[in-house]
Amino acid sequence: MHVPDGFLNAPVSVATGAVAAAAVAVSLRGARRELAGTAAYHGAERTAPLAGLVAAFVFAVQMLNFPVGAGTSGHLMGGALAAILVGPYTGVLALSVVLLMQALLFADGGLTALGTNITLIGVVTVVVSYAVFRALVRVLPRRRGSVTAAAFVSALLSVPAAAAVFTGLYALGGTAEVPLGKVLTAMLGVHTLIGVGEALITTATVGAVLAVRPDLVYAARSLARPLVLRSGPVATPGSGPAPRATATTTAITATSTDSAASGPAARPASARKVWAGGLAATLLCAGVVSFYASADPDGLEKVAGEYGISSQEEEHGLAGSPLADYGVSAVTDERLSGGLAGLIGVGTTLAAGAGVLVAVRRRGNTAAEGSDDRAESAEDAEDGAGRTPAGSA
Repeated sequence: MHVPDGFLNAPVSVATGAVAAAAVAVSLRGARRELAGTAAYHGAERTAPLAGLVAAFVFAVQMLNFPVGAGTSGHLMGGALAAILVGPYTGVLALSVVLLMQALLFADGGLTALGTNITLIGVVTVVVSYAVFRALVRVLPRRRGSVTAAAFVSALLSVPAAAAVFTGLYALGGTAEVPLGKVLTAMLGVHTLIGVGEALITTATVGAVLAVRPDLVYAARSLARPLVLRSGPVATPGSGPAPRATATTTAITATSTDSAASGPAARPASARKVWAGGLAATLLCAGVVSFYASADPDGLEKVAGEYGISSQEEEHGLAGSPLADYGVSAVTDERLSGGLAGLIGVGTTLAAGAGVLVAVRRRGNTAAEGSDDRAESAEDAEDGAGRTPAGSA
């Protein structure tokens, strides 16, 4: 649902740009807390690259348009997937990077409509999906299956929600006279079908990560069983049972998102292996599978064409760029051109996403260190004020 230039008038475009800018500003602050929490689970040096990989994966899978019937296709929006895996604030930043790369490098989504696209795809889908997800996990049993079920429903609902918001924006500032009731019905109908595809992709991806490293799923951490300290007597080999415990040993149980888990816990895969596997899947989707994506118009394009909205579309300002329409202009072979464009997109999105999130995390660490230093200085000052000077009566 990439809105092109010309669909909405200038006031509404400016307003959605302001909403997008505010959302990104708020997310910059919130992402520091999310990345700091993630660092406590699997190392500070890996938090931002993993979040950057989520951005690259969303970019790659968005290239895979799937048919939804009646000559219409759809693609992943990624709001639910990003929010569940890395947190809502980090998810907004990741999707904003994706949309920025698509607009600047591939002429996908308008330049003046960039704020609109960030608002719809990067904010509405994240907020709706995360709110639905959190509501569901509060009432569902505390187990792994509940996480995937909540992921399915939240992803499904996020897509028609974004379609409804677009229709509302068009009612405020649409550039063509259209029957809004019919447009809303058409948008909700086709995007509900697209939402099913979104839900299947989101559930499969979240389920795959849960299977190997449940601690990497940000939204599932509240379901993990708390660490339990267990103490018991230590018996010296060959000394027989001790009548009383003279020493104790402490064991800490591993966290789990499945309350029914029992027996010895399997050793989790390393974050490096998860990162490598995710990167391989991302490159495969962008470089190979994207060639087989549906060529049918997506839901917004289909509805816009049927109701005359597309007549107001303006040419993208970067339509002549070397990577426009997800192809390398210098390469004549269609398969190779699309594959190279996909790989370039993954590389730039990964670098940009990881770079932004590394900067956010480091700034958060610097701020935390500064706060600790100020606290220590205040404590030292209080201690000094409470001491009696030497030699005084």
